Amino acid sequence: MSNTFGKIFRLTTFGESHGAAIGGIIDGMPSGIRVDMELLTDDLKRRRPGQSAITTSRQETDEVEILSGIYEGVTTGTPIAFMVKNKDARSEDYKRVAETFRPSHADLTYAFKYGVRDPRGGGRSSARETIARVVGGAFAKMILKKIGVEITAYTSSIGNVAVKKHYDELDFGMIEKSMVRCPDPTTTEAMIQEIWAAKSEGDTVGGVVTCVIRNCPIGLGEPCYDKLQATLAYAMMGINAVKGFEYGSGFEGTTRRGSQENDPIYYDAEKGKIDFRTNNSGGIQGGISNGATIYFKVGFKPVATIMKEQHTIDNALQETVLKMEGRHDPCVVPRAVPIVEAMAAMVILDAYLQNCTTTGKVITPITSIEL
Repeated sequence: MSNTFGKIFRLTTFGESHGAAIGGIIDGMPSGIRVDMELLTDDLKRRRPGQSAITTSRQETDEVEILSGIYEGVTTGTPIAFMVKNKDARSEDYKRVAETFRPSHADLTYAFKYGVRDPRGGGRSSARETIARVVGGAFAKMILKKIGVEITAYTSSIGNVAVKKHYDELDFGMIEKSMVRCPDPTTTEAMIQEIWAAKSEGDTVGGVVTCVIRNCPIGLGEPCYDKLQATLAYAMMGINAVKGFEYGSGFEGTTRRGSQENDPIYYDAEKGKIDFRTNNSGGIQGGISNGATIYFKVGFKPVATIMKEQHTIDNALQETVLKMEGRHDPCVVPRAVPIVEAMAAMVILDAYLQNCTTTGKVITPITSIEL
């Protein structure tokens, strides 16, 4: 149950952190789309462990193996099955975890729900499952790229260190030059220090990822239960360690008057289009995209696995003290950036395909995409 995401463009995932592989099946991928393997491998590299001194030292190449749905580099319209093998799991690091419940982890809830759990790296609850989401998102990006939709996420805060600039003032070309995927060089250094400080104390730190979606067609999303912001929130809240989601002006907008929050509308004769003086709505009004830039923030809690002693209980329900060992991220935020992009891409593409099916009123029908 609940291992499938999406309605028309659908991703079903499988696998555990220390199992043989992580993988998935993508259904609803239109035929005739040339597969951009460079995009796919780059996104996986951005998510993989061991990429810098401030991530877990687990060494995985995360090379994807496509099993079906592609012929001579082009999608056939049939299910795309894929897998990424686990090669550097160290299950012995989790022997102690098999006997106890880690505070703020899924150990306790999994045990109560299923009556059994895989303690090796958290099993299915591990963020390693997000490999499959990044693959699904990469395929979604391949189509969105054809219709001009651009999705970019970046680290906007780590702990108490935050980027002060608006996203329009930032150079997104600097994101991948930053160890923490922050486009502001000055803030990058302060963020790195924040992570090092937590790690040196055997602790962890959280942060925020901001995502910006440009050139989204008008009309995506539904008026009631499948509002575009609702499906984006659902997608983001399903990512490991996420604690919050806000779009547009978010909670800050609740402190303003309506006269300050509303986005005045005007007609741009030069561009020949309707536009807005401000974008507090975050590109979505009435649950439907309005053509303006969509932007939102996703808050991540500190990683629950810390190297300090914590009070907990064991399988016999006796109180005990647990101190973790092994390889873990002191901050998950930098590696979460491509995951946020991937989930956003699948939401936008799925909404686009739904619009093609129900109304036909889209800027560029799928059938007219140039291969």
